[in-house]
Amino acid sequence: MTRVERALNGQCSEATELTRQAQGLYDPQFEHDACGIAFVVNVDGEQTHKIVSDSITALKNLQHRGACGSDPETGDGAGILMQIPESFLREELSSQRISLPASGDYAVGMIFLPRDPGPAGALRALVENQASEIGTPVLGWRSVPRASDSVGPSARSVEPQIEQVILGRPESASYSIEFEKVLYILRRRIEKAVAANDLPGRDAFYIASLSSRTVVYKGMLSADQIDSYYPELGDPRVESALALVHQRFSTNTFPSWPLAHPYRYLAHNGEINTLRGNLNWMRAREAFFESGCFGDSIEDVTPVIREGISDSGALDNALELLLMSGRSLPEAIMMLIPEPWQNAPIDPVKRDFYDFHSSLMEPWDGPAAVAFTDGVSVGAVLDRNGLRPARYYETTDGRVIFASETGVLDVPPEMIRKKGRLEPGRMLLVDSGRGGVIDDDQIKRQVSTRNPYGTWLAEQRVALEELPSTDSTAPRSSSSLLERQRAFGYTEEEKNLLLAPMAMTGEEPIGSMGMDTPLAVLSQRPQLLFNYFKQHFAQVTNPPLDAIREELVTSLKLLLGPRGNLLNPGAESVRQIMIDGPVLTNHDLVKLRQNPDPDFKAAVLPITFPAGDGSGAMETALERLCSDASAAIESGCSILILSDRALDRDHAAIPSLLATSAVHHHLLREGTRMSASLIVDSGEVREVHHFCTLIGYGASAICPYLAFETLESLVVDGVIPSGDIEDAQAKYIKSVNKGVLKVMSKMGISTIDSYHGAQIFEAVGLSPELTARHFTGTVSRIGGIGLEELERETLVRHLEAFPERAGATGALPWGGTYHWRKDGEHHLFNPETVYKLQHAARSERYEIFKEYTRLVDEQSEQRSTIRGLLDFRFDQPPVPIEEVEPVDSIVRRFATGAMSFGALSTEAHETLAIAMNRLGGKSNSGEGGEAPERFTPEPNGDSRSSA
Repeated sequence: MTRVERALNGQCSEATELTRQAQGLYDPQFEHDACGIAFVVNVDGEQTHKIVSDSITALKNLQHRGACGSDPETGDGAGILMQIPESFLREELSSQRISLPASGDYAVGMIFLPRDPGPAGALRALVENQASEIGTPVLGWRSVPRASDSVGPSARSVEPQIEQVILGRPESASYSIEFEKVLYILRRRIEKAVAANDLPGRDAFYIASLSSRTVVYKGMLSADQIDSYYPELGDPRVESALALVHQRFSTNTFPSWPLAHPYRYLAHNGEINTLRGNLNWMRAREAFFESGCFGDSIEDVTPVIREGISDSGALDNALELLLMSGRSLPEAIMMLIPEPWQNAPIDPVKRDFYDFHSSLMEPWDGPAAVAFTDGVSVGAVLDRNGLRPARYYETTDGRVIFASETGVLDVPPEMIRKKGRLEPGRMLLVDSGRGGVIDDDQIKRQVSTRNPYGTWLAEQRVALEELPSTDSTAPRSSSSLLERQRAFGYTEEEKNLLLAPMAMTGEEPIGSMGMDTPLAVLSQRPQLLFNYFKQHFAQVTNPPLDAIREELVTSLKLLLGPRGNLLNPGAESVRQIMIDGPVLTNHDLVKLRQNPDPDFKAAVLPITFPAGDGSGAMETALERLCSDASAAIESGCSILILSDRALDRDHAAIPSLLATSAVHHHLLREGTRMSASLIVDSGEVREVHHFCTLIGYGASAICPYLAFETLESLVVDGVIPSGDIEDAQAKYIKSVNKGVLKVMSKMGISTIDSYHGAQIFEAVGLSPELTARHFTGTVSRIGGIGLEELERETLVRHLEAFPERAGATGALPWGGTYHWRKDGEHHLFNPETVYKLQHAARSERYEIFKEYTRLVDEQSEQRSTIRGLLDFRFDQPPVPIEEVEPVDSIVRRFATGAMSFGALSTEAHETLAIAMNRLGGKSNSGEGGEAPERFTPEPNGDSRSSA
């Protein structure tokens, strides 16, 4: 059985893909793709078959950007989005005695159905019933001819029945966009009804398109199969003024018929790195949706984005909502994928547009080239970093050809009137209705001047430094600095190796040897909750950023306060406080707490629990915290400050990350998350990773008050020689901000607004119950500890800080996380293992090397790593050695990875090549090839050339 058959098991629906369950270490949310896109358009809007045939040719020339599995005749997906071929359709339907109304007065739905006639009939009836309920007449159905034998067995095994439903325009829809809106509502009603009814074959049901303007032909095809599978695409009567095509490469995905592109409005080459946050924030906004354009149908269109859909499908859903709410196509694209505006030198009018809309929606950030169309205009946009190729031609015969690379169509040089490439954040738009190519400046100027965005910002937006100053100071704890440091797990090592250098240089200290200490869940010492989270990093197809060289595209600015209604924007939408970075000083926090403006009313919510109440006290306190957050919002508070300053002998602190994420997800579920911002006021926070996780799980700003007090003590004690407390604090904040930006960039994320709430983390060693409840959407593939263990570890630190015998706290422990210490954290590489390895290498004695490996295996890995917990099973009879291939045969199948020169040193790169050549295996040069001198064999016969 092929990978496709195993994955789909005879099903072909979007629902099947969306509900695929995690198994073992596999989780469907890690699926990615990288593809090829193109469009061809007649600028004057003339419908011709040549546009369709040229687009298919371009698609076939993008075939190398696609992929197939073990079945070479089954592709990952290909498709075409074009205008409804009216003349063709009118003639075809006349043979069924179906008379089409005038152009624009009917719509075509391309629908995937189960092949079984019984379930297919029931689903057709459901479609017709839903159409009837909203007054949309069903004019008939048409079976789309297909050549099933043109595709591979894997695609055929899950092939749907594909039909077109023809709908008339209801009387309520007086013009085109109104009709499109009715069709949007109808599609969402149908999808919800199918999901709610346990009909046989519903997993095979999918609406590829439903529009009065466009139709989508797509499937689990390769580029060269699209016109053979859909023979009518080769019919000269099939005409369009524009066509958008896509060839899919599923890097880690299981292909399916519905997941092929194009979607209903776009085709996407790239990845949305901030998808989890985009989904969370869109769901949070839905509770605030009010719109005259949808009226009582607002409930029909929510949730806007189906949970678990691919990033491209989710982006298409978001674009569709913005278009149906009355925005133009370029305006909606500018909201979703804004160009870099915070630091780049751009037109102030455009800057005001982007600034205003940052209050309504965070960027969908990641490397992306997106082609889009509403059936009249067609265009493309590139992400702010320009990490996807995008080229275009304008020809003398009035066409525009756009693709993810040049050469998709053969155009004689004399016919090329203009050619170019999209630049980062720039847009190309062709309006076939008006017959013109609109350049980026013209498009955005038109969109940006429709409302007085600059005036609204000046009247409503407030900067943090503009808030009234106060003589008050942040409250000081009754507990000593040492007691609180011990309660929050501070060590001398952190003070000397992390905090002091940050405050002296303004830079985060850098280590080069990796971490060889145990995972948090395997450590014998109490661990902070932050240490259970590992950030994802950009993969090959979605590269990281260089945050230093690409400073113009990055931003750390965030907004505090309530967010407005996405569907009905106005001046009040930007009534927020702007902060320049996520780190707040004590003075900043006091200004926010005591701000008299009722629009920014703040509430302080303690995140502590009684230390002596026994097991379960922390969970009870968490529940109270969430209900207090709801009550504060109900009373009009728009800034919630989660503070653990009340920590003392009798009260322990809830881990700040747990408190933040618990409140964040509680308010998301409640539908009030957009009413308030979360600020964390915690003594636990000091490292860059701490800030990143808090921001990733919903915190808009953090005041690390105990870190500030610790810096003050280091200045007083002379450890920080400047003697200037304010300077030390400023440099520490600078280093944190730079560190957060660096960590964001590792995931290819440019703005903290996108990183905020994006949950770009995986938990290692937390129970599924804990993550499902308080870190919803976070993967924890191996399970682990829950609230009970977290409470116990918190209380261990608390008891060390406040022992039963008063005054017995002593000094801070050293720590030993970064430098090995006898009484510190365990290290895989410790004096004993390092000595054994060096001794074995210098003496060339194998028995000493075995002593080294025994130490690592028995003493280190079992206490440090997941692999150290694994063992071989010997419950099966051993295979006779005579049946096992000889070593020299096995090693010929060995291969080293494609590490480019530069990723490894010259010596390491060449040693790998020599070793694999000696074995008869293969090494890989990586990108860029190898120096010519490596092609010449060495005198002893060794070759440094990769096979």
